[in-house]
Amino acid sequence: MMLPRATRLALPLQVAAVCYRRVKDDAEFLLVQTNGGNKWTFPKGATEPRLSHSQAAEREAREEAGAFGIIEPRHFHMYVHSKGVFWQPEGVQEYMVKAFLLEVRKTREPEEDDRDPTWFDADHARAILAKGREVKYAHELQTVIERALQQIGSASLASSR
Repeated sequence: MMLPRATRLALPLQVAAVCYRRVKDDAEFLLVQTNGGNKWTFPKGATEPRLSHSQAAEREAREEAGAFGIIEPRHFHMYVHSKGVFWQPEGVQEYMVKAFLLEVRKTREPEEDDRDPTWFDADHARAILAKGREVKYAHELQTVIERALQQIGSASLASSR
């Protein structure tokens, strides 16, 4: 049976927890290292039929960053993410990622090894998310930080660029 054209062309879906905490009038973001350990990213992963998308993002925050807190039930942004490299047999796979804000209230050791969860202020988060990525994907992640700052709602946070 042939799938409808829109289904065949749609990108696979993942969910991300954009973990943040307020520090005075600023925000810091909790990022984790990718599986290869050479880039930083938001905790993210696949959806699950038994979980809402926000619950799946919350699970990723717990597993990859050891982060617990209050997750927004609705995503605030969607972005395109890539995995893989063109010279490997699997090539590059793009994903559509739904991003959910998670205000971190406590942290513990993550369930996954080698993730090294680390807090970054917004400027450092923008820079480290861009490092080692193609411009297209770096810009996507930097936009997530911008949109998160807007959603968090502090004028001083959003104007810090």
